[in-house]
Amino acid sequence: MFSPFQIDIDVEQLVSLRQAQLSYRLSDELAEDLFRQHTRKLVEKNISAALDRLKSRTRTVQDVVKVVEELDKILAFNNKLISLKNHEDAASFACGVGPVSVSGGKYDSEREKDDLKLLYRAYVTDALSGGRMEEHKLAALNQLKNIFGLGKREAESITLDITSKVYRKRLAQGVSSGDLEFSDSKAAFLQNLCEELHFDPQKATKIHEEIYRQKLQQCAADGVLSEEDVKALTRLRVMLCIPQHTIDAAHSDICGSLFEKVVKDAIASGVDGYDADVKKAVRKAAHGLRLTRESAMSIAGKAARRIFLNFVKQARMAENRTEGAKALRKLIAFNSLVVTELVADIKGESSDTPPEEPSKVEDKKIEEEDKWDDEEWESLETLKKIRPSEEVAAKMGKPGQTEINLKNDLSERERADLYKTYLLYCLTGEVTRIPFGAQITTKKDDSEYLLLNQLGGILGLTVKEIVEVHRSLAEQAFRQQAEVILADGQLTKARIEQLNELQKQVGLPPEYAQKVIKNITTTKMAAALETAINRGRLNMKQIRELKEASIDFNSMISEKLRENLHKKTVDEIFSSGTGEFDEEEVYEKIPIDLNINAEKAKGVVHELARSRLSNSLIQAVALLRQRNQQGVVSTLNDLLACDKAVPSEPLTWEVPEELADLYTIYMKNNPAPEKLCRLQYLLGISDSTATALGETKDSVFSVGAEEEKFVF
Repeated sequence: MFSPFQIDIDVEQLVSLRQAQLSYRLSDELAEDLFRQHTRKLVEKNISAALDRLKSRTRTVQDVVKVVEELDKILAFNNKLISLKNHEDAASFACGVGPVSVSGGKYDSEREKDDLKLLYRAYVTDALSGGRMEEHKLAALNQLKNIFGLGKREAESITLDITSKVYRKRLAQGVSSGDLEFSDSKAAFLQNLCEELHFDPQKATKIHEEIYRQKLQQCAADGVLSEEDVKALTRLRVMLCIPQHTIDAAHSDICGSLFEKVVKDAIASGVDGYDADVKKAVRKAAHGLRLTRESAMSIAGKAARRIFLNFVKQARMAENRTEGAKALRKLIAFNSLVVTELVADIKGESSDTPPEEPSKVEDKKIEEEDKWDDEEWESLETLKKIRPSEEVAAKMGKPGQTEINLKNDLSERERADLYKTYLLYCLTGEVTRIPFGAQITTKKDDSEYLLLNQLGGILGLTVKEIVEVHRSLAEQAFRQQAEVILADGQLTKARIEQLNELQKQVGLPPEYAQKVIKNITTTKMAAALETAINRGRLNMKQIRELKEASIDFNSMISEKLRENLHKKTVDEIFSSGTGEFDEEEVYEKIPIDLNINAEKAKGVVHELARSRLSNSLIQAVALLRQRNQQGVVSTLNDLLACDKAVPSEPLTWEVPEELADLYTIYMKNNPAPEKLCRLQYLLGISDSTATALGETKDSVFSVGAEEEKFVF
């Protein structure tokens, strides 16, 4: 057996161990376990020796060399065991020959695993000490990882950390020596460097970005990128082959954050604090950091909109409309005195400079919009007021900016409601409450409408949306007074004149006024029609007259009520006493006029007919017994009408003589032959009986008359 202090083994020793196992009659499992324990202890001695040198406080370069030597011994021992495992006579060797592992030994705990990571790191560092990673070193590191029981991620993390540092060092050498800058292909130079270090090019790209960002932060530390800084950054970008989108992102993050701080300070200065120093700082940052105008405006817009929304929140939480309008006025003032100046400074404009002239294409578009606007302005008085005259516009100076607005922060309805709040404030003035429940209203002059115009721009409302708010408010005022005028729904000539005058006063366009009037009269009429239907005062003739007068009856009355009206109409047909039933009228025309489902309506007709058919016979007999001959005839006609709707089988009755009397009374009334014939069938009267009754009808009824006279 080999000595426990040596880390070497040969074939003869392994054969000898196998023979000893057999002589001692040890199981293969036990022998294998003993062999692995022994090889692990040998490796642990090397690990301990390496750690002692690595952790020594007086560690020297020579100690690091010794650490690597100890690890090389472990690797050599491991390779020897692997080769013996694959030996042609391996079957005669001791059990357990194979790769060594610290698993199950003193270095198998989490605490000791950190020491193994230190050794692994030391070996990786040594492998890269020459500035490149050799293939055999990669294989050795893989074996060492398995021996130490390190996970793939743990080993890769250590390797990446060290390789990244070596890559940075090699990169710095390439830059300082000029090799990278003057190489024919910088991309090939960097790729070759990655291959020598077996370094992931994607990781290298991230390092390039980090280097560029560090350089950019250094250059922009004073808030300005000079021409020299720009040249240096461009040179670095070219050498490191950094794509443009990465450059843009870096500038947006780093320069943008610096500019954002300046913008926040400027906005925080408030209405009174935006002085010359603040303006200078904004201009310096906007142009010195070389941000694009879009980027600068985006940053400024984000900060400004945050303040805008704070004012909006105050307006919403206000106790009343007046307080809400005051919060919106602060918003307008903030936009005019701070945000407008901020935008001008970002663009490098003077606050007195008029806005840039639009292009010819935009000129044409604006001209068309203005033409459309003029038609709307003329119809609404409040809209006219928000357009300042040239004299007033000159006094007010440059209008507030509208590029930064709340169009994408609030819904259209929310923005319209805020605009409406201030519009009502312009119309009604400021309301001040005083003791005892009284209030004082202070009217505002038309200058408030100019602020309203600015508010529309801040809210990002289009001209069409603004017009709609003014129109809806005018319509609301017109409707309230029109409902009083048209309280009974009657539209007379005098009332029309009164409504026309009202329409001019509120400035509502005529077409909208007519729509309101029609809506009011229609609503009143619908209520009247519903009442008439419920009280049974409306029939199909009247409904058709309403339709001929262009009154949309079906839209005024609910479907359920129209179905009830249909049922009542059919019921009236079956109780009219005429015996008539027009299928086209009942099955087609009436459902069309009432706009109800024809098949469903037909089912209702059949159901009513069946119900009234049997009831009509009972009612006719009852009237017979009461000697009400006219009632008998009418009821039998109803029975025939029901039979036309739903043809019936002959009816039965307990007293046949009463059926004969019914037939005789009906026959006396000289009905149409087809009706009499059908009644004969329904009452089950034979032809002979019918003939006999026909011959005796005069005498029968004269006797009946005498009896009636005698009785009464």
